Amino acid sequence: MAENGTTENGQPLKKMPPLPHPIKNLEVKYTKIFINNEWHESMSGKKFATYNPATEEKICDVEEGGKADIDKAVRVAGAAFQRGSPWRQMDASGRGKLIQKLADLLERDRVTIATLETMDTGKPFLQAFFIDMEGCIRTLRYYAGWADKIQGKTIPVDDSVLCFTKHEPMGVCGSIIPWNFPLMMLVWKIAPALCCGNTVVLKPAEQTPLTALYIGALIKEAGFPPGVVNIIPGYGPTAGAAIARHMDIDKVAFTGSTEVGKLIKEASSKSNLKRVTLELGGKNPFIVFADADMDLAVELAHQGAFFNQGQCCTAASRIFVEESIYDEFVKRSVDIAKKRVIGDPFDFKTEHGPQIDQKQFNKIMELIESGKKEGAKLECGGSALKDRGLFIHPTVMSEVTDNMRIAKEEIFGPVQLIMKFKNQEEVIRRANNTEYGLTAAVFTKSLDRALALSSALQSGTVWVNCYNALHAQAPFGGFKMSGHGRELGEYALAEYTEVKTVTINISPKKH
Repeated sequence: MAENGTTENGQPLKKMPPLPHPIKNLEVKYTKIFINNEWHESMSGKKFATYNPATEEKICDVEEGGKADIDKAVRVAGAAFQRGSPWRQMDASGRGKLIQKLADLLERDRVTIATLETMDTGKPFLQAFFIDMEGCIRTLRYYAGWADKIQGKTIPVDDSVLCFTKHEPMGVCGSIIPWNFPLMMLVWKIAPALCCGNTVVLKPAEQTPLTALYIGALIKEAGFPPGVVNIIPGYGPTAGAAIARHMDIDKVAFTGSTEVGKLIKEASSKSNLKRVTLELGGKNPFIVFADADMDLAVELAHQGAFFNQGQCCTAASRIFVEESIYDEFVKRSVDIAKKRVIGDPFDFKTEHGPQIDQKQFNKIMELIESGKKEGAKLECGGSALKDRGLFIHPTVMSEVTDNMRIAKEEIFGPVQLIMKFKNQEEVIRRANNTEYGLTAAVFTKSLDRALALSSALQSGTVWVNCYNALHAQAPFGGFKMSGHGRELGEYALAEYTEVKTVTINISPKKH
């Protein structure tokens, strides 16, 4: 570095912004149901508690929406979608401006929202602020730009007619989002839906409703007409099922488990055959060849396994390492896992927070025990913090084989499984030997090998020498039982529009 505040090539140094500080003793303002830009108590009078998983203390009580509340929200959303309504009369560029305004408000309240997200999920504050919030803002701005660029085609057919297509909004879209990335999944659902001109009825996960409700207040402040976005906290078997079965909901977007995804698909078939997009589970292969950059592969395998406490559908949950470098890879992985800092999510040093709740904690611990019983070697971790209930030490297991439960089932926790392979054809076969097909990764310096595997792997996304490289512009979704349809990018617009063909006779009349 030069002495005058420039780099060696004369470029000015970028000044790093100060780290944001979470808000201490943040008051939760929004706990009611958001319908028609108004706050409502539940029709049943019921409430449920939401807890801070880092302390296991209750944060507050939230109104519990049920079928009656969903019915009310759908009526309002349907009215907001009717021809002649303020929303339908709005220019496409006007929709874009509203989405852009919502992004501005997220920027303004970024610290408050990240604080809420950390309280409700237990994820480290700096991750919520820099990763989740940044992803949300970028996604909103991306779809704001698409609003006035959704267009059809003119088609040269064989008769004397003018034939063209229009892409029209579907109607009322139901969204059911998970607890691991509550804010980001909300934006992934509403941004393309609103960009295309639909209205939305959204149910956040019962474990993490607070940021969704806060966004409701920002939607009203941004100037969206009443009824365009409605947010109903509640439980899956009641509020979620009511969305899936509703005869007046035209499309459902769901992120969550494959088991629940099947129920939503079934409910669609038994109701009105509503369009369904599903982003479901994954058992993602992370393949490391002997010629890979070892430091990079170890670091990204670590982050891929332990980011968000392993509570990611994209988690690097099956790490295949070529046998000549296997022992060294395991050693380095154990070393880095032991250094991962566990603790208070609001402490800036913390990299690793708690699991979301006791049910998830118990499932993870039971799967770790099953792996040990079936012959996997526990290299480190495998236990809870003694003084805290829902924290699990980052766990590394070696000598894992394909037939073990831990190699087949989605763990959704901080467990890194390291498996050995001999050659390229073997690892392709084993990587594809799963009911899932969400993501995969390949680490190699060979371009030929990278291209061969990116074609052979049965996954919606293949990362080469990178991991969790998600962008608003790039479509995301799964093969096989990892889901149907795509989110993000231009591809998502097709999930929220109907294509209409218009054919006009232009031949002159013969007299």
